[in-house]
Amino acid sequence: MEPENDKTHTHITLAKDTMVGHYRIVEKIGAGGMGEVYLAEDTELDRKVALKFLPPHLCQDEDCRKRFKREAQAAAKLDHPNIISVYEVSEYQGRPYFAMAHVEGRSLKEVASDKDLPIEQILELAIQICDGLHAAHENGVTHRDIKPSNILVDSHGRARIVDFGLAAVRDADQLTKTGSTMGTVGYMSPEQVQGREVDHRSDLFSLGVVVYELIARQNPFRRDSEAATLRAVSDDRPEPLARYKTGLPDGIQMIIDKALEKDVGLRYQSMNDLATDLKRLTRAGLGIARHEDPRPSVAVLPFADMSRERDQQYFCDGLTEEIISALACVRELRVVSRTSSFSFRETHEDIREIGRKLNVSSVLEGSIRRAGNRIRITAQLIDTQNGYHRWTEKYDRDLEDVFAIQDDVTASIVNALRPELLKDKIAVARPQTTNMEAYSEYLRGLAQYNLRSEDALKRSLEHFTRAASLDPRYTLAHCGMADAYNVMAGYCVIHPRTGLVKSKEAAAKALELDLNCGEAYSRMGMNLWELDQDIAGAERAFKKALQLTPNSVNSMLNYGEMLLGLGRLDEASSLIEEALNLDPLSFPAQLTGVTLALYHGDTEKTDLLTDQLTHVYPDLPPFLRHRSRILAGKGYFDEAISDASRAVEMAGENPMYLSQLGYARGLSGNHNGAVECLGRMKAVEPERFVPSYERAVVYLGMGDLDKALIELEQGADEGYCRILFINVNPLFDPLRQDPRFQNLVKRLNLV
Repeated sequence: MEPENDKTHTHITLAKDTMVGHYRIVEKIGAGGMGEVYLAEDTELDRKVALKFLPPHLCQDEDCRKRFKREAQAAAKLDHPNIISVYEVSEYQGRPYFAMAHVEGRSLKEVASDKDLPIEQILELAIQICDGLHAAHENGVTHRDIKPSNILVDSHGRARIVDFGLAAVRDADQLTKTGSTMGTVGYMSPEQVQGREVDHRSDLFSLGVVVYELIARQNPFRRDSEAATLRAVSDDRPEPLARYKTGLPDGIQMIIDKALEKDVGLRYQSMNDLATDLKRLTRAGLGIARHEDPRPSVAVLPFADMSRERDQQYFCDGLTEEIISALACVRELRVVSRTSSFSFRETHEDIREIGRKLNVSSVLEGSIRRAGNRIRITAQLIDTQNGYHRWTEKYDRDLEDVFAIQDDVTASIVNALRPELLKDKIAVARPQTTNMEAYSEYLRGLAQYNLRSEDALKRSLEHFTRAASLDPRYTLAHCGMADAYNVMAGYCVIHPRTGLVKSKEAAAKALELDLNCGEAYSRMGMNLWELDQDIAGAERAFKKALQLTPNSVNSMLNYGEMLLGLGRLDEASSLIEEALNLDPLSFPAQLTGVTLALYHGDTEKTDLLTDQLTHVYPDLPPFLRHRSRILAGKGYFDEAISDASRAVEMAGENPMYLSQLGYARGLSGNHNGAVECLGRMKAVEPERFVPSYERAVVYLGMGDLDKALIELEQGADEGYCRILFINVNPLFDPLRQDPRFQNLVKRLNLV
């Protein structure tokens, strides 16, 4: 008879239908030195789970039992989409186990062994792993065994981290050490190899190895023997990635080098820091190859407010934008646009690193100190290759001289960057005002306009209107009014046709004052297209805008959007690529790039770019609306409804987001929920305009094609911009063969 306290008597065969608590065993799905995994049914919650048991030969080791339970409990408190959820920690007949989510998918090791993964997919997976590990580190959990086999990739392409802390337990794998050198040989950090104290930065090193291996298709430290591999981890510098793979994005080598620093103090200090750099690299590329541009290039960083009260940020931002706009007129320069430049506000990053991320040869930075009617501006142009100053200047002037200072700064930059093309100092022609109060109102309007919320847009219009009232000949004030009216029309803040008419009037006034104002031509082009469906006139206006301001991302995107609506996708692609090169961190440019892939029917690229944006703009209502539309089309109704609900919650009862919620509900079969959205749209009509187009979208989701067509026909004359994409938007494929739809397309001049 066996003694009752014999802990070796724990190897119990778990046959099919064996009940482990409230879990019914289905089958064994995995085994190894770290445990046995079974697929099981949760009889209480009616779901599949995975049960992981401590290996029988370790159950007699009390330290192993405690470590297994402690680490399982640590993983259980982590709630993150990139970490496998642990539901319960328990024992069955003396054998510890824990229940976790069952994921349909394969390990990253298996996925990578099948094919050479695209760099975009590698970066996307790396960002997801970073996000998961950051959440773990924030909760005091260090993984200690990050490797491809400990990362699952589910059927939706999402990375899931598994086996938290189990590498601290003996592993049957001959490359896994125990005791002071916990981890897997080839993926351990130098401090693990040397038996030194290990913290979360060890995971950073291991993830760097994983990403390197995914790109190069070989481990950077793997040698012929375990001892040689351990020495390589401690002493050897990996071969450059370019030796194994060409066409890599700029900056990836620097990121991997920093992740693989032997000195933990020089390594990335947090997963969030690594993820930020990977996201910026992803946003800069967005699936569109960065082309080499031989022109000298510059990024103008936001000027710092050095005033005593620190209340001049709007003035600093406005002056920065004025310099960017002035430089954008110089064809010989490539000028990074506002969004990307302003993303580095107060980051304190090294200038050379900023230059690498924005792909520019020079950076202008400076500060402004304003006191009463006196202003001090300090500006310096820095070479991003070596960090040396190309030019520096300090201006102490009366406030009224600010325009002369702008001209001096822009001329000095151009002359410093391309002196052989400019024999004399240039004077960049910009429509200005001599009225400082008008100028201040314009800058305040610009600051509000860039916030793009409904209230901010209304405030921006007030400031622009006041500036134009103070100086009726102030061209940029009228351009600002044109912009504000147009965007408010697109956001349903005012009736679209009313907004477009006012926008067109303001743009016409700006052109009356200055026929060389590129911004006015760009806005006029949008109004001619959206209001009048005058394609030829709009195209002439856009081309004139780009002739006058060749670096204008807004003009490129405006023109590109019209070409998208007309189905001229190749021409649109060229403009959008150039816009992304000039403003790689611009959300409108990135979202337009995703829309282009969607309209091209490139499902793989659409999914990839959408996943990239997910990690950058997870809570931005326009992005949530976009992702909800794609998820609903694929049949992922719960996720689509969740995204749309969050967008409505964040943006309020805006018809744009209510219609997507109704569409997703209708497509899922919840017609009552779709009708409820129509009712909510009706309820807000006394306060704001509800486009017929948005009601049509809800009816499409419900499958009521007749009502959808009736609404679209009613919306043809409303001036709502989104109706101009119906001929290329796959959302409207169910209507495409109906003669009424075809007549509507002709009526809108889309063919």
